[in-house]
Amino acid sequence: MTRPIITLTTDYGTNDHLVGVLKGVILSINPEVNIVDITHSILAHDILDGALTLSQAYKYFPSKTIHLVVVDPGVGTTRRPILVAGDTHYFVAPDNGVLSAIYDQSESLYVWNITSEHYFRQPVSNTFHGRDIFAPVAAWLSKSWQTASFGEEITDFVRFAIPKPKVSGNTIKGIVLRLDNFGNLITNLTAEIVPALIAPDAKFTIRVGNAAVTKILATFAQGTAAEPFAIIGSSGYVEICVNKGNAARAVGAGRGAEVTVELG
Repeated sequence: MTRPIITLTTDYGTNDHLVGVLKGVILSINPEVNIVDITHSILAHDILDGALTLSQAYKYFPSKTIHLVVVDPGVGTTRRPILVAGDTHYFVAPDNGVLSAIYDQSESLYVWNITSEHYFRQPVSNTFHGRDIFAPVAAWLSKSWQTASFGEEITDFVRFAIPKPKVSGNTIKGIVLRLDNFGNLITNLTAEIVPALIAPDAKFTIRVGNAAVTKILATFAQGTAAEPFAIIGSSGYVEICVNKGNAARAVGAGRGAEVTVELG
């Protein structure tokens, strides 16, 4: 029988004991679990960053993978813990919108408010629900798969809209969604939204920070040293890059910066 998989996505970092504790709690309940770290470097308290990161990773895991997500600035408040079944994956997270991109991408969606406290680790801390609620629930789910036993199904879960580009004639305005570890600026533009970017002999200017980018290249290595260029990244988003350099520093822009595409 295939061993169940639980992934971890948090803003905990790796300098403290927190991630290790999550794994210890899970393995104490189900030692047969495979635990996979997606990342623990979500920007602190940043729900949008968590939503975007998870949305770019979860589909690459097998069916029935359980994704444990802890980006939880409202820990200890009345915000609800939830269990989500989206298509063929499961998610355990706070009800604060961190699963918004999952909701957008799932054709089949069921959400439960986790209220069955006998699954929790007692006593429940007001500051560490990852240890006392989310990790135990994920672990028990990997043993029983009985989603309805964790609480009542709900439809009023929290969600927010992932920022979308705005098109006005030959001008498209987007934003930088996030920076990756190399300093590449990942925008919310895609070739699907702006097909003219990848058309033969396309003419365009992408303006971001102090840069005016006129080329989309196929690989990072094709870029001229110190010259910003665009690329269609592995997740389908247009990225502004510098070959072997940090594009964010080079163009003087960061997360949330406006990106304007002028066609023609």
